[in-house]
Amino acid sequence: MSELRKEILQVVVVLVALVFIIKLFFIQVADSRYAEMADSNAISKETDYPFRGLIYDRHGKLIVYNTPEFDLKVVVKDMAAFDSARFCDVFRISREELRQKFRVMKARKEYAPVKPTVFDHQLSNEEFARVQDHLDEFPGFFIHARTGRSYTTPVLANALGYVSEITKTALEKDASGFYKQGDYVGQSGIEGFYEEQLRGKRGVRYKLRNAKGVIKGSFNQGRYDTLPVPGQNLYTGIDLDLQTYGEQLLKGKAGSIVCIEPATGEILALVSGPSYDPNLLTGRRYGSNFALISSDTLKPLFNRPLMAQYRPGSIFKIAQAMTALQEGVITPETRVRCDRSIINCHGGHSNEDLRGAIANSCNPYFHNVLRRMLNKGITNDPFTDTRLGLTEWNKHVYSFGFGKPLGIDLPNEKSGLIPTPEYYDRAYNNRAWKFSNIYSIAIGEGENLVVPIQMANFAATIANRGYYYTPHLVKAIGENGQPLPQYQVRHYTTIDSANFLIAVDAMQAVVERGTGQYRARLKDIIVCGKTGTVENEPPLFDHSVFIAFAPRDNPKIAVSVYVEDAGQGARAAASIASLMIEKYLIGQTQRPHIEQYVLNGKFTD
Repeated sequence: MSELRKEILQVVVVLVALVFIIKLFFIQVADSRYAEMADSNAISKETDYPFRGLIYDRHGKLIVYNTPEFDLKVVVKDMAAFDSARFCDVFRISREELRQKFRVMKARKEYAPVKPTVFDHQLSNEEFARVQDHLDEFPGFFIHARTGRSYTTPVLANALGYVSEITKTALEKDASGFYKQGDYVGQSGIEGFYEEQLRGKRGVRYKLRNAKGVIKGSFNQGRYDTLPVPGQNLYTGIDLDLQTYGEQLLKGKAGSIVCIEPATGEILALVSGPSYDPNLLTGRRYGSNFALISSDTLKPLFNRPLMAQYRPGSIFKIAQAMTALQEGVITPETRVRCDRSIINCHGGHSNEDLRGAIANSCNPYFHNVLRRMLNKGITNDPFTDTRLGLTEWNKHVYSFGFGKPLGIDLPNEKSGLIPTPEYYDRAYNNRAWKFSNIYSIAIGEGENLVVPIQMANFAATIANRGYYYTPHLVKAIGENGQPLPQYQVRHYTTIDSANFLIAVDAMQAVVERGTGQYRARLKDIIVCGKTGTVENEPPLFDHSVFIAFAPRDNPKIAVSVYVEDAGQGARAAASIASLMIEKYLIGQTQRPHIEQYVLNGKFTD
């Protein structure tokens, strides 16, 4: 019996020892919490955030830079005799706000009582100066410096985008594992598209703390520290003076201005109206300001140059002309009587050739041109012929960059719409359709939809006599860098360059003696342009549209302008486009009366 008791006792001792061994294994090896608690008594691990890359204009003018911000962090375990009333007094918050901040902090995924956690973020210089002398009154709390974004001028907001703390949803979708909660990330515009180049790489610093939590210096002489790597600077094609002028001209109006350098595809100005001051979406007031801006019924966050889809109107007649020339259904000398019983037209012309039809924007001419294009008599069945002709028409029109996103270096670019046979099959529920059902596309109305960036690119394509570079904002990543590879490729249309010369002649005639002569013509610069008046829903006025490039030979700038509800294209849009051309090529306008006309904004009186 005594032997049995002895064996039982031995087994119990062994089991107890085994339990202790297993427990020690989990404490020291499997579960890192205990190691963290031990280390946290002596070592503080701090993220060293990098400087985000700066953004410059084409002349080296600074657009976006970094400013210091301060996060208030806390190690909850080190909070001793916390005086909440005094804390609320120093930080100028209510007791309920204090409780809410603690709730938000403890809900974060990375929260642990033994680890530094962000309690409040983005304190400004002024706020930091006010509280820094009182921090020693609150053990466990300390300041962690980082940088936020600031802007030299209140322009270009829709193109630049903004930076804010990464959302929980975005963090969950981050397959790279690069980001952590609390990191800032580019949310739209250049900041979002070039996030990988701008963000840099985080560093880490390990610091020794005493029993009271006071930092006493680097751990192990900084041997385990890693330095942050700053982000790359971006050099854009934007002309900041031109951009500022464009936003001044579009102030109080809804629409867009897009300016491109044809030889490179670099965007010189990208104006969306109405817009907002980018400085509003920085710092501690980001959340409240974003709510105000996003709820504005004028939609200042809506990037019209990339996202607004309009009918192109008469500017599309140039694409129709070159397509018809390429298909051989007309020649430059082809004349068509302006028969207004078929389709309405403007006054002052009759039996024009192609150049005259473009210069005077003759609707019956281009109705006839598209009919010839779509009804070639291949099968002598109008339904089949229209279908075959539209397929050929699509091929040419798509080659100008219509009907698809161009691939600009900004998010959320829309495609517009170029109708196909399949589109009309769906629209007519698979019933038969023919030219007489769809002829309104001949004059840029009907189902056609374009995006302003596409029209500026179209003007650049004509300026280049048949090719374009994908429009892009950033021309160099790093001081001596280059744009991304896709922005260095020429895209050729299906149209012979000789046919573009006809378009150039006609666009020159538009400005010198046609619909654009009163507000688009410049004294010493040959401007080639085309007006457009886009139908709108009554009782609203039509949209005013104009595309142009200048000078005629070796063009330096291509422009598209849309002004919503402003009436004829020869008024608002032609005026703004010509002023932008003057500003870029000369430095100022030589026609103050036109500038004042635009600033007054009374286009439909």
